[in-house]
Amino acid sequence: MQQESTRRTNRDRTEATRTDLIAAARKLFTEKSYAETGTPEIAAAAGVTRGALYHHFADKQALFAAVVEQEAAAVAGEIECASPPSLFARDALIAGSDAYLAAMRAPGRTRLLLLDGPAVLGRAAMDEIDNRHGNRSLREGLVAAMRAQTTVRLPLEALTALLAAAFDRAALAIEAGAETAPYREVLVALIDGLSPTHLQAPGPARTR
Repeated sequence: MQQESTRRTNRDRTEATRTDLIAAARKLFTEKSYAETGTPEIAAAAGVTRGALYHHFADKQALFAAVVEQEAAAVAGEIECASPPSLFARDALIAGSDAYLAAMRAPGRTRLLLLDGPAVLGRAAMDEIDNRHGNRSLREGLVAAMRAQTTVRLPLEALTALLAAAFDRAALAIEAGAETAPYREVLVALIDGLSPTHLQAPGPARTR
């Protein structure tokens, strides 16, 4: 019993240290950029030694990947909360689009996911992360939308990638100071363009 309690305590301590490192790294990466942040200051901000940092993460890039993964999961979670399966396919896609734009307003998130992420991890690694989170939700929403009507059948992977790029471009523009409304209007038009008169059938749907 005591041995199990000790294992649980060690596991909790390990998880707490990892959580502190990710939080400290996120703050520094968004305030200073990945390139300008060193592992000594991350360790100091998290209240641990550099040895502890390297025990949990192979290097700064691995820690950055964990930060990006956490951010992508958070965005996907907000999208899924906004687009439950009870919504019509079109409504779920639009609700998810709105949730994505709102989620990307979190300080530093656009920089982490859309600028530093691809630059540091590479496009292929970022695509893998996106496919586990936001793109997975978008793909599910598009599948539901196309199932809800019979007139449009587009290549799913290409459609997902291009719509995801449109959402990302909108987020970058809004982050730079552009008004949200024109970008939202275009995104809605793109969704309706899949088949404006046939996306109103109910069914499970998700979006980016």
